[in-house]
Amino acid sequence: MSEETEPRPASDAVGTASADGAEPILEVTDLVKHFPIKAGILIDHEIGAVKAVDGVSFSVNRGETLGLVGESGCGKSTLSRAILQLIEPTSGSVRFDGREITGLSRGEMRKLRPQMQMVFQDPYSSLNPRKRVAQIVGDPMKLHGIVPRGGAVKAVQELLERVGLNPEHYNRFPHEFSGGQRQRIGIARALSLNPKLIIADEPVSALDVSIQAQIINLLEDLQEELDLTYVFVAHDLGVVRHVADRIAVMYLGKIVELGPAAEVYANPIHPYTLSLLSAVPIPDPRANAARKQIVLEGDVPSPADPPEACRFHTRCPFATDVCSVEDPPLIDHGGGHFAACHHPLDAGGKPRAAEALPSPA
Repeated sequence: MSEETEPRPASDAVGTASADGAEPILEVTDLVKHFPIKAGILIDHEIGAVKAVDGVSFSVNRGETLGLVGESGCGKSTLSRAILQLIEPTSGSVRFDGREITGLSRGEMRKLRPQMQMVFQDPYSSLNPRKRVAQIVGDPMKLHGIVPRGGAVKAVQELLERVGLNPEHYNRFPHEFSGGQRQRIGIARALSLNPKLIIADEPVSALDVSIQAQIINLLEDLQEELDLTYVFVAHDLGVVRHVADRIAVMYLGKIVELGPAAEVYANPIHPYTLSLLSAVPIPDPRANAARKQIVLEGDVPSPADPPEACRFHTRCPFATDVCSVEDPPLIDHGGGHFAACHHPLDAGGKPRAAEALPSPA
């Protein structure tokens, strides 16, 4: 951040408009999802809550890919399901295509389901082992009353071919396919209703590295071909950098940094983002040994009892007294790059982030 750029508090809808004024298709404002902790023998009573998602705000523009990253257990999958109303949010707002969808009835949400689809993390458990591929991919069309030209079988075969599978295999069961092929079936199922938005919840984390590249390339090709909008959830920043236009970094149920992908990778502002980037391996052993890798101390606190104020202060190497007293707001540091930190890395004589980052090459 240059000296001439004065950081300012973020607006209620963080990142609502892109630099070119693109219209947002998804707007999430102060979304909260708490799971109650109950105890009792005869009568359960609430003794606490797991704060899985605790006040998250962001937006996604049409045709954009937003990468949502963070450690396991930070609330990424819960946030994804709360956005799609697969689980009911505790509070907050989700607007899809200009319409508020929180609080809609089952029937109203059913009408919106074709436009919002999800690709799940585990290609093994997300497919019904008792159903053939023709049923898995074709049932959504049947349930929503969509009658494709040429019949359902032809439509399924065309979808299988589009995702890189043999269309003649529509009559097989999921166990007859490899992990990467099963994930392609899951993608075909998501595409069967011609959606506008797809939330991909760690779609490549269970796959081999070579298969990961194929699935990522497939998702990029489909986005360009069908004008899709993605929320791409992952814990590996090395994967997200290849697909995301913007990146949101989550820690313990909150977004701590949000900005253009290239800017977040080149100049991270939050210490947690820097620690994630420094963990990305470099193929060159000499370059890997030369950089200053940041190793966080301690374990991730429990979301049932998160630290007061800044949730990262118990592990942050730059934390001071103010971090344990005051919760830092999400501040715009210029160019749509937001961060929630009392001690941003580009200020106060902190070591330059480039010393710990992998080379863009």
